Amino acid sequence: MVRSVPLHWILTTYPTSLGLAAALLLSACAFTEPPKKEAAKPAEPVTGLHALYQMYTPARAWAQDLQILRYSSIDLSEVPRQAGKAPAWQVVFVSPSLAKARPWTFSVYEASVTLHQGIFPESPQDWSGGGKPFPIQAVRIDTDSAWETALKHAKDYASKNPNMPITYTLAIDEGTAPQWRVIWGRGVGESSFSVLIDATTGDFVRVLH
Repeated sequence: MVRSVPLHWILTTYPTSLGLAAALLLSACAFTEPPKKEAAKPAEPVTGLHALYQMYTPARAWAQDLQILRYSSIDLSEVPRQAGKAPAWQVVFVSPSLAKARPWTFSVYEASVTLHQGIFPESPQDWSGGGKPFPIQAVRIDTDSAWETALKHAKDYASKNPNMPITYTLAIDEGTAPQWRVIWGRGVGESSFSVLIDATTGDFVRVLH
């Protein structure tokens, strides 16, 4: 026959052991508590050259003779604006040897079904050789520097339009050197003011109205 032991006898006989067991149990619970998740950092815009090199590296696997045909920023209302930067960029690379052009996008934000976060290439397209492509090495000036130079020649217009989005394009539309076009507005068609900056030297070229 098994005799039952009164609870008060156990507590008075083994107080230290029970206290140690309780402490170990509490410690185990503390260690098994799931870690708190850190809040996701908000997306931040990047400069033009930063995004361009992000796309250029994987694009060279497609074509070794890669050149830039045109390049532009994309404004996204979900990402806070910063001078000289943009949340998304699109470049059209061309390959003379393949006679193909291929658009690539880089975005810091998952904007839509056609503009994903990260680097995404589109399908290659036939290219007849039109335009004035140039190597990435010709672009030595980043958009933050281009913005600072452009602002020196646009103080009055910028002060009157403080909330206007700024768009950046890169191409050879005149001359032989690529130029950053700092545009007040979402594109050339929506703007009445922009500034051209030499993308190789950083020199001011002219104001376009």
